[in-house]
Amino acid sequence: MNLYFKAKKCFETKDVTAFYRQYEPEIQQATINWRIYTLVKQKLINRIGRGKFMLEGSQINFIPEVSTKLKTIQSKLKKEFPFLNTCIWNTSIINEFMRHQPGRFYSIVEVEKDAQESVFYSMKDANYAVFLNPTRDVLDKYLPSNKDVYIIKPLVTEAPTLNLNEFNTITLEKLLVDIFCDTVVFSAQQGSEMRTIFENALSKYAINHSKMIRYADRKGKKESFTKYLNTISN
Repeated sequence: MNLYFKAKKCFETKDVTAFYRQYEPEIQQATINWRIYTLVKQKLINRIGRGKFMLEGSQINFIPEVSTKLKTIQSKLKKEFPFLNTCIWNTSIINEFMRHQPGRFYSIVEVEKDAQESVFYSMKDANYAVFLNPTRDVLDKYLPSNKDVYIIKPLVTEAPTLNLNEFNTITLEKLLVDIFCDTVVFSAQQGSEMRTIFENALSKYAINHSKMIRYADRKGKKESFTKYLNTISN
């Protein structure tokens, strides 16, 4: 089976069905489904979406870099808002997927919608260069060139985040959906650059497609995101 699927980036239930029916033409679909379940349970294949799989070890998991500055921000927020849900990361992690490297990076601080203003004023009072849901005009005209920039955004409930040693940060599934949905903060990642990002991310890392679609749905972009994703995957 490994040799049969080795050349495929990912494969579907119908591909597994075709594989088994080469040797067992009369095999029932229920039997094939049980074999797929067993292969997943034995970690011989990975389920990356509904009816979609890839061979174990064919791709790696994406682990974003977490700097000391980002950890300091989270420590500050956790101290002031102990029950606050956060997702903190820096846009420099997108670089490995891009053809053209942007000249500016931002630290994104996502928090629950009702806490955005409180977090904004807390960071502002601590002399951080912080912006709350900035417009394109603000990003173009008012970002300081001599300070790290922090952008406060609302954290969508049930967003796919990653906990790294008590630090809550972004997953690749969330990153791709956010780039697709937010053309203001991620203006440098639109157009042909976005396609490059998707292609590189999908070819290099293990990505749960179902998780992406669910998140896109929560952001009200399920249909358009799915349509775009299909142009990349096919």
